[in-house]
Amino acid sequence: MAIITASRNAEKARAVVIGGSMSGLFAAVLLRQAGWDADIFERVEVELTGRGAGIVTHAELCAVLEAAGLDPTTDLGVEVPGRKTLDRSGRVIAEYDCRQTLTSWDRVFRMLRESFPAERYHLGKGLMHIEECGDRVVAHFSDGSRAEGDVLIGADGFRSTVRAEVLPDVRPIYAGYVAWRGLVAENALSDATCKDIFDSLVFCLPPGEQMLGYPVPGPDNDLRIGHRRYNFVWYRPADENNELKRLLTDESGHTHVLSIPPPLVRADIIRELHAAAERLLPPQMQEAVNLAPQPFLQPIYDFETSQMAIERVALMGDAAFLGRPHVAAGVTKAAEDASALVAALDAGGNVQTALRRFERSRMDINRRIVARGRDLGIYLQPALRTPEERMKAEHHRTPQAVMAEIAVLDFLRG
Repeated sequence: MAIITASRNAEKARAVVIGGSMSGLFAAVLLRQAGWDADIFERVEVELTGRGAGIVTHAELCAVLEAAGLDPTTDLGVEVPGRKTLDRSGRVIAEYDCRQTLTSWDRVFRMLRESFPAERYHLGKGLMHIEECGDRVVAHFSDGSRAEGDVLIGADGFRSTVRAEVLPDVRPIYAGYVAWRGLVAENALSDATCKDIFDSLVFCLPPGEQMLGYPVPGPDNDLRIGHRRYNFVWYRPADENNELKRLLTDESGHTHVLSIPPPLVRADIIRELHAAAERLLPPQMQEAVNLAPQPFLQPIYDFETSQMAIERVALMGDAAFLGRPHVAAGVTKAAEDASALVAALDAGGNVQTALRRFERSRMDINRRIVARGRDLGIYLQPALRTPEERMKAEHHRTPQAVMAEIAVLDFLRG
């Protein structure tokens, strides 16, 4: 049996990081800067790419990138001065000043991936189970290998195998609606549409739905005009027992659990999406939806854990708390979780004490992010059960509230 481990010495403790996406990379890069040995173990066998499409950046994310030795001030993404809302005809009905940098998942991922040693990033390592052995924790993988360290970090997303091991009762809760996402090449859009939507974060609000879109870098972080891409997210209701199951069922009749790979979405489902765009969306957004080469479906879930520290295991990012995308805090949350984890480990004491310190520093913030996502998306839910929910829905569905509240973190700074 292969054992992946670094030589132990008085200077370097060792971290086993499960999950090679944003959370895992932030944790491993920052840990290495703090003097730890760290290896990443990712279950898929090929390089991650293209996941998550667009990202709205925040000052907190840029601060952690800087702490990781990266430069977020140069060519991070496309900067827009504000937001606007279009009506069904494509006319601007509201505007809001909100300067932000909009980027792609690929851009931030590549920044982190290229700063981490290739020989410490292991693909094709599906976690089977975790074992505590005195002052060590051991990860056993599906290929028969194992890795051991002083701490194991569960950074493997909302389907987390680590969380299933240590907190098996925590499961995602379906919100009652889905998001359709897509990326369109800038040069595929008409000149008129580019003029209308490439200068802002743009919203449109069909009854009971929400659509937003914004420019992001093109392939290989290309920021030249005409070479960028347009990222859209369209939230639509889908009841869990009927419509969601239909959307998650592929051509072979197999119904996928939680999500479906983009290539397996049925052609008739995509035709229905295009027809709905023609009925409900402004012409500019219709064009974007129709030109997206492979729209992908994201059922919306949220959940929160009762713990982020279990003995020598830490949970972070979406493995610990999954917030709805309206907050646009997923990557920022992962970055700040990683920063807090490293600070807690660096403050001294044994690993268990340090992880409890990390947990105390992040539980309330993560709970607030999840709660905020629920509030922002409440009017998209198919049923409103209480007067409070109905009042929140009325507030959060207006163009003014949507533009002022979506994808901003002011509620955490007050």
